[in-house]
Amino acid sequence: MSNDTLNTVFLDAATAGETRPEPSDEKRIIIRTVNLRKTYLKGGIETHALRGVNCEIYTGEFIAIMGPSGSGKTTLFNMVGGLDSPSSGRVFIDEVDVAQLTAIELAFLRCRKIGYIFQQFNMIQYMTALENVTAPMAFAGVSPDESRVRGMQLLDLVGLKDRWFHRPIEMSGGQQQRVAIARSMANLPTILLCDEPTGNLDLKTGREILEILCRLNKERGVTIICSTHDTRMLDLCDRLIWIRDGQIERVARRDEVTIEVSTINNETEA
Repeated sequence: MSNDTLNTVFLDAATAGETRPEPSDEKRIIIRTVNLRKTYLKGGIETHALRGVNCEIYTGEFIAIMGPSGSGKTTLFNMVGGLDSPSSGRVFIDEVDVAQLTAIELAFLRCRKIGYIFQQFNMIQYMTALENVTAPMAFAGVSPDESRVRGMQLLDLVGLKDRWFHRPIEMSGGQQQRVAIARSMANLPTILLCDEPTGNLDLKTGREILEILCRLNKERGVTIICSTHDTRMLDLCDRLIWIRDGQIERVARRDEVTIEVSTINNETEA
């Protein structure tokens, strides 16, 4: 399989510190895009980042989005995550038209319903791991005591409870990404958007990050959407979405895709 393929992962957010019912077998649409288009104008030149994207993502799905650089993956993420507005078309989250929300309502949506994991970690350098994780909780009105308890539970979830006082400069890239995953779950979102979550990590650490995402999806019912070039993601996902030139080229279930495995320097890589 070439890197010209885009995999889409849809995430259902999990709750830390709460007992949630087991995920239901009944699926419903949690994200829907209708004829989504995005055009950038610079120097009189139009760039069509998205060209009429239509897709549906269901609760509890793990979806991988794959495609070459410049295919529109990040733009699609920004539209779904409410970080940017489409030139035309519509984005629905839980059947709510994002374009109809006020600035305050949109901020509430991003704070409470969507978690983000970025390739560059985006840690606040002067804050400890615990402070980085609990920072989003302040915007959600969570009390300091509850924030600390929930933050420690989330750090325990990603295996960093004993490093809560460490700052980013004292952590490896893999540890920073673990903190980023804990932070993404701070306000118990129902959707987790992961933009190249293993892109800056070595094979072993990348595999550990994928295992954490898989646990969030399977054990906690988090809907995960991953933009990735990492073909190891394919074994975890329910469906794959390939995107090219701003359009969805193909959608396939995992069982419809054949993965060839090769070995490089004694490391197994898909």
